[in-house]
Amino acid sequence: MSIRLDVVQHQRHKFWNANIHYHFLVLASLPADATRVLDVGCGDGILAAELADAGIPHVVGLDVDQPVLHRARARHAGKAVEWMQGNVLDVAFESESFDAVVSVASLHHMDAAEALACFARLTRPGGTVAIVGLAANAWSDLPLAAVGLILRQVLGVVRGQWNHSAPTCWPPPLTYGEMKALSARVLPDVRYERHWLGRYSLIWRKPL
Repeated sequence: MSIRLDVVQHQRHKFWNANIHYHFLVLASLPADATRVLDVGCGDGILAAELADAGIPHVVGLDVDQPVLHRARARHAGKAVEWMQGNVLDVAFESESFDAVVSVASLHHMDAAEALACFARLTRPGGTVAIVGLAANAWSDLPLAAVGLILRQVLGVVRGQWNHSAPTCWPPPLTYGEMKALSARVLPDVRYERHWLGRYSLIWRKPL
C-alpha cells in the first residue's frame, strides 16, 4: 500500500484556511506503508478524511470535544475514520501502535512537552510524528507575523476562507522560539520549520 496524495486534492479545493493549507506537509511525511494513523485534536475532521482518502486503512480521529466530533462524523459520513472522544494523554492506546501520529492546530491546547512525549511513545519505530502548529509572537517575530497576516487575508479572499467550528485557545502559551527549543529537547533530530502563514511544522521520524 502507498499513500495516494493525488486523491485528496479535491478536498483541499472544498475547504481552505491557514491550517488546511499545510495539510500536504503532514500527508507527505507519512511512511509509504502506513496503515494506522492517529489524528490528535481532529476537530472538524478535514485531515482525518484526507488520510482516509489517501488510502490509510485505519484512521483514528481523536478530540476532547464531543459536539465537534458529531459534526465531523456527519460531514464525513462514509469515510473510513474511527471517531473517538478523549484526551490523548488519558486514552489507553498501546505504545508504538501507530505508524504516524499527526496533529494540526491542536498542540497549543495541551502541555506541549507532555503531548510530544506521548506522540513519540505511540509511534512505532520508523514511524512519523507530524505537527502543524501555532505559537505566540515574540518581538522578533512581529515582521514575519505581519506578512503572514496579509497573506492569510489575501488567500482567504482568493481561495474562500473556511472557518472551523472547533473550540479555540488563544493566545498560544509558547512562542515560536520556545516551541523550537522544546521540540528539539523532546524529539531529538526533529525538523522544525517556520511557515509564512503564521504556522510552524514539526516532522520527526522515530529511530528504528
